[in-house]
Amino acid sequence: MDIELNLNTETVAQAVMVEPCCVEPHVTVRELFGLLKEHKTGSAIICSDGVLAGVFTERDALRLMAANANLDVPISTVMTTEISTLSPDAKVGQAISKMSGGGYRRLPIVDAARRPVGLVRVSGIVHYLVQHFPKAVYNQPPVARAATQEREGA
Repeated sequence: MDIELNLNTETVAQAVMVEPCCVEPHVTVRELFGLLKEHKTGSAIICSDGVLAGVFTERDALRLMAANANLDVPISTVMTTEISTLSPDAKVGQAISKMSGGGYRRLPIVDAARRPVGLVRVSGIVHYLVQHFPKAVYNQPPVARAATQEREGA
């Protein structure tokens, strides 16, 4: 099947969605670090009464640790609140475009009431592409448009 056809017909819910790690806003940063380690993930979705309120990623964690910030504050004081999201019926191609354009490694998938139903990760997109289109992925040159440094041939 054609790669563009799949990317424009399969939804993120069908193809690449995973269960998010969700926490309440009152959880401390230190507690959240423990949960992230336990779940072996690099992000958490912060939900207030089941509705998306923010996200916290390893980028946020690094920023806090570099500033020697207090880790016993509620996650609500340091989470990112301006969140780009996808709906469950968004196409895989839309997810790739949004992630690439915004520089996101993860995007929450939310329903019409902004309740998280999943998460799209870059690693999930890459696995999807490799599984469905191995020839298109594996046949790529290691360096796009590499220029030869020396003259080839006789």
